Amino acid sequence: MAVFHGSKVKIFALSSNKELAQEIADYIGIPLSTCEVVRFADGEINININETVRGHKVFVIQSTSNPVNENLMELLIMIDALKRASAREVNIVMPYYGYSRQDRKAKARQPISAKLVADLLQVAGATRVICMDLHAAQIQGFFNIPIDNFRALPIIAEYFKQKNIKNVVVVSPDHGGVARARALADVITAPIAIIDKTRPEPNVAEVMNIIGSVKGKNCIIIDDMIDTAGSIQAASAALIEAGAKDIYACCTHPLLSGKAKERIMNSGILEVVCTNTVPVPEEKEFTKLVQLSIAPLLGQGIINIIDDQGVSTLFS
Repeated sequence: MAVFHGSKVKIFALSSNKELAQEIADYIGIPLSTCEVVRFADGEINININETVRGHKVFVIQSTSNPVNENLMELLIMIDALKRASAREVNIVMPYYGYSRQDRKAKARQPISAKLVADLLQVAGATRVICMDLHAAQIQGFFNIPIDNFRALPIIAEYFKQKNIKNVVVVSPDHGGVARARALADVITAPIAIIDKTRPEPNVAEVMNIIGSVKGKNCIIIDDMIDTAGSIQAASAALIEAGAKDIYACCTHPLLSGKAKERIMNSGILEVVCTNTVPVPEEKEFTKLVQLSIAPLLGQGIINIIDDQGVSTLFS
């Protein structure tokens, strides 16, 4: 039994990101607890928790990234198991929140899947959710339990400050990311530019115009996630055409689906900076990729929650 600062605490890692879970446990100084995730012949998931959790503050680390549905169902079953085993608290550390892009009805008769996921987590028995850079901050309003939306901006900003790039402009790849670009620009003292684009269908971006001056400047494109890399590929091409010099890209969640690796390698982007909210398998790694660890940030957040202290100072 792990006792941390007077509280009985256990940390579990499910299948999606065990390396990050181990880093977080090492930072806190608590060993990962053991559980078995097994599948029946037809693919149904079963979980066996191999130690008592009665009366414990439990933290479960699981990003609902690819395979999204498998990881989400695994998490829901784990929450149910912990609840039935009399855990005092079931805190879900979900660095990447799957289905977050479906946060509203963009067309008639569409689902709001981000709300559905929030409902599932609460009905299963979660008592708190900890995320990193939700695609839309208003997703927090879908929950009736505490939710902390941690930000990777301090980690990414510190990286670029250490690179000491001169004559920089921070670029938002669309209108929805302006606040994110402004936040980074304020930290590194730079102006911003905005890519005016349309999206005729999911994962397809068409650049229409660039708002702001980028000619002769070094550009940092910032987004919350890179999925197929279509947006940053189109943005980098438009920036080069507009006379930009060196181009960097950064994001919190490196989903890197489909042809993302090839698109980035064939683009004019010098470096893609991301975090390890989502594991990047060996076959998706490439020389331009720099992955920064969020383990100290989440680890300190967990410590503050255990000690009933605020976490807002960690977002600075």
